[in-house]
Amino acid sequence: MKIYEYDKTLPLNVETIDLGCYLLVSFDAVYDPAIPQSKRVYVYVYKAKKAWMNLIFLHGIGNGNIPYLLWFAEYFKLHGINTFFMVLPYHERRGMHGWKGGEPFFSPSPSYCINRFHETVKDVRRTIDYIDSISDLHTSIMGFSFGGMIAVMSLALDKRLKKGVLAFTGGDWRWINWHSPYTEELRKNYRLNGNEYGCRDENDCLKNRDAMKNLKKPDSLDDIFLLSPKCFHYDPCLYGMFVNQEILFFRGIFDRIIPLRSSEALFKSLPKVKKIVLPCGHRSSYFFRKFIANRVIKFLKNTPNPLI
Repeated sequence: MKIYEYDKTLPLNVETIDLGCYLLVSFDAVYDPAIPQSKRVYVYVYKAKKAWMNLIFLHGIGNGNIPYLLWFAEYFKLHGINTFFMVLPYHERRGMHGWKGGEPFFSPSPSYCINRFHETVKDVRRTIDYIDSISDLHTSIMGFSFGGMIAVMSLALDKRLKKGVLAFTGGDWRWINWHSPYTEELRKNYRLNGNEYGCRDENDCLKNRDAMKNLKKPDSLDDIFLLSPKCFHYDPCLYGMFVNQEILFFRGIFDRIIPLRSSEALFKSLPKVKKIVLPCGHRSSYFFRKFIANRVIKFLKNTPNPLI
């Protein structure tokens, strides 16, 4: 079985807890995670009274990103969008006590990271399986920051997703790993330990990722896995080339967490994309949350043949 495939015949074993304004739904993961806490997928489900669309929402790395981004789920619910806010692996109750959230994603080893990234995509696809079991409405996806990277991979691999919204995200690991202030600890890890490809600094990265200079669209998704090093196997830019769904893309002028070159690399890889640039940084984008949400609603309402 290919790394992005999973056994769809496995039972979900759904459990639902009604917490008033939302449901906490959990079901079995389809892989063996790095820690047992991630064996169950947890989704905050905000059901609209008169729903016309389903939306999977993916947060960024770090437990602190979950509470404030739940505002979007509440807002979309009020505007007719069933929102499925999926907790990423190794976060919140899916992580270890004392973790800040998402620690396994900060490994310098591509051979290790490829599994962590594709586990997350499988969680998204399993969430679609769950949604399909309870709803006939179209399903789209929205991802912030790291969640946007996973959204791109999911859109390429699962065409049940009708549209995508990518907010303050990017691709090309060179710019993220070596230029984002958020990955400083990762850079220290590179310098101290390196990885299986001998990467310890940006120059090593450039040598190993020489194929990125004149990279053209592979003939198929499977051809991505013929590239070396393995960091190509989970680079959003490679998957973006296979996203034929319409995409709404948000970028912040002052975003330092996702460097401009990273954001532009991902944007240019997407065939059907519209970009909205806001006068904000990564975290200060929250001050534009209502504007962002309203543009997302307008974008989703223009989905061909939506069930409204």
